[in-house]
Amino acid sequence: MELNLIQKITVWAIPIIFAITLHEAAHGYVAKFFGDKTAWMLGRVTLNPLKHIDPVGTILVPLSILLMSKLLGGGFILFGWAKPVPVNFGALRHPKRNMLWVALAGPAANLVMAIFWALVIKLGITLGDNYTQPMALMGAAGIFINAILMALNLLPLPPLDGGRIAISLLPNKYAYRYAQIEPYGFYILLALMFIGWLGMVLSPILALTLVFASSFSGLSHGDLVALIQIITR
Repeated sequence: MELNLIQKITVWAIPIIFAITLHEAAHGYVAKFFGDKTAWMLGRVTLNPLKHIDPVGTILVPLSILLMSKLLGGGFILFGWAKPVPVNFGALRHPKRNMLWVALAGPAANLVMAIFWALVIKLGITLGDNYTQPMALMGAAGIFINAILMALNLLPLPPLDGGRIAISLLPNKYAYRYAQIEPYGFYILLALMFIGWLGMVLSPILALTLVFASSFSGLSHGDLVALIQIITR
């Protein structure tokens, strides 16, 4: 089975939009809980994706990856980003301690969404033939994009969420020094991607997430991987 471009866009659109935007909304919600109302006052603590969509990161980049994968053939890893939710860490009640939970909120939201999409697959199987295939394909897309975003954001590299988590856990002396990496974080990430190490670093978390999600989907891990191969080739 091979999907055409329109089918791929249909399968991926909703999972991508919600994976990226709910990740950001989760940061804003937890920041508000711990005392920083910056995102709340800007209307960013909301489940409305229109408040979070970045025209380039949420639409253009994923669409370009889908298009190039169709034209060039072969598998691909889909990713993107939303408008970052502004967080004033200094406004948190306990800035260094609370930073951990604010940063962890995004990847945690992606894990919850991966479980949600696994349950979509299970519902499709329960409903029967007319629903099984479309819901299974979209569910697989939802699991995969959320697994990728969670794994990527857990890298201990500022300004990614994993970098913020590391800073919050390190003693003050080392946390300050580690935070100095942030201006170079994006270039380090590109370097890891260029030399082919990024996939190797992400693969353990990605694999564990897929195994975990498959337990909610009613599919074996192998069947879930097969679905992902269909939507990524």
